[in-house]
Amino acid sequence: MRYFVITGHRAVSTGDFKLDDIAGGAGRLDILCRCVNSAFFLSHNLRKDVEIYLCLMGGDDPPKTVIFKGDELRYLNPDERSTASLIRNALLKPVGADEEVRSSPGVYVTRMPFSEVLRKLSGKGSFVYLKEDGTDCRDFEFPGNPIFVLGDNRDLTPEEEADLLSYSPEKIRIGPLSLHADHCMIIVHNEVDRREA
Repeated sequence: MRYFVITGHRAVSTGDFKLDDIAGGAGRLDILCRCVNSAFFLSHNLRKDVEIYLCLMGGDDPPKTVIFKGDELRYLNPDERSTASLIRNALLKPVGADEEVRSSPGVYVTRMPFSEVLRKLSGKGSFVYLKEDGTDCRDFEFPGNPIFVLGDNRDLTPEEEADLLSYSPEKIRIGPLSLHADHCMIIVHNEVDRREA
């Protein structure tokens, strides 16, 4: 499996946003939608061995985490608007503490904060922190079941970074230039694909 954990620092945690305003009123939810698409889409297929955890920290009801599971996923299309609709539908579901509620096939919502997502995943693989001061990904030996952690258009907060560093993650960088989160995800997928091939 491959896992991705992305913090949406301003991404809204309620489903009352307009699908025409996901880059503004929804707190840069457009970035997370592109990340979802980068996590799963191949040319004519979806990756089944991927899960992505979107930790939504903005809006009126944080924290919430929307989870996409590739082996169950249906109705995912490659445009940001339809991905945002799947996220909105998840956020409209009532969810209590310690619950994971299914909103559509392969899409779930919980009240887990970032720290709890890390704790939940800690036994499933090895953490890999995408950070500009890390080892170049071309020189990196990817672990089995990597759990890639990255921010949206902002770095992890000091508290989030401290939580992640407590799991002693490996740090990697994608290259000499800073790239968008969704582009970084495609590159690490490609690097792992090459090694597995």
